[in-house]
Amino acid sequence: MANAFFFPPAMPIASGMLKVGGMHEIYWEECGRPDGIPILFVHGGPGAGCSEFDRRFFDPARFRVILVDQRGSGRSRPLGELTENTIDALVADFEGVRELRGIERWHVFGGSWGSTLSLYYAQQHPERVLSLVLRGIWLLRDHEIQWWLYELGWLQPELWQRFVAELPESERGDLLEGYWRRLTGPDHGLALSAARAWSIYEGSSCTLLPNAEFAGMFAKDDLAWSLARIEAHYMRNQRFRPDTLLLDRVANIRHIPAFAVHGRYDIVCPVKSLTDLAAAWPELDREIVADAGHSSHEPGITRELVAATNRIAATGSPVRAK
Repeated sequence: MANAFFFPPAMPIASGMLKVGGMHEIYWEECGRPDGIPILFVHGGPGAGCSEFDRRFFDPARFRVILVDQRGSGRSRPLGELTENTIDALVADFEGVRELRGIERWHVFGGSWGSTLSLYYAQQHPERVLSLVLRGIWLLRDHEIQWWLYELGWLQPELWQRFVAELPESERGDLLEGYWRRLTGPDHGLALSAARAWSIYEGSSCTLLPNAEFAGMFAKDDLAWSLARIEAHYMRNQRFRPDTLLLDRVANIRHIPAFAVHGRYDIVCPVKSLTDLAAAWPELDREIVADAGHSSHEPGITRELVAATNRIAATGSPVRAK
């Protein structure tokens, strides 16, 4: 799945578990050089966790990369846990990791749900954020959730039909509620089947062209379990009110240098979310990649993300020269 724009594989130079809240332990790792430019990688989902590919957007000779598996995700425990799993808790966790690693300020890099969380974190703690690199903007608005659950089927009817077929016809009038009942119900087999259907639906929609290797990752039990449960939880129980909150608070971060990239044919997070953010944030440097969908592994997206981190290494900012 790697392409020519990724840096070579990297191994962590440090890692650990941090106890947070009453029941969670979150996994963190550090890659690159201990005295490098500090940057936080914020993964998507919510619930996806970090992968070895996520280390490779950054020059290991220049960056100190901190990657965190959010509550219930990846190597954090308990896997798929929804209790005490809120956006404010995730922000507090980033602050805990920052303090643990002795970092005063850092750059922040996040895509998809990672863009949502990166924006929210920056708005809560603008004094800690040196710059933002964002991909596949998602603002957790009601109509974005409606799009993903229902209207994506206008473009991918076969995928959507398989997604819907997981539920009996009597429950298809409210897909989120039907999936929620299964994902949180007492029948683990039924819940895991629903998780796989949810996760495969998402993974199969991420690339411009079908990519069986990429989509296959989403069928794995652990990833499907955490991704589906936590995504459904955030869509159902953790929406912003008003749902324009991230746009309403852009004034808090307009002084922070920021670059955003979005695939023109992103059907998971349609490009209108980027144009809406840019309308509220005229200083935002942005690029729409003409031949890409949602995934950060698509060559055009990777190229722009790596170029942005290289600009940070060279100038301290991901923003392109005018």
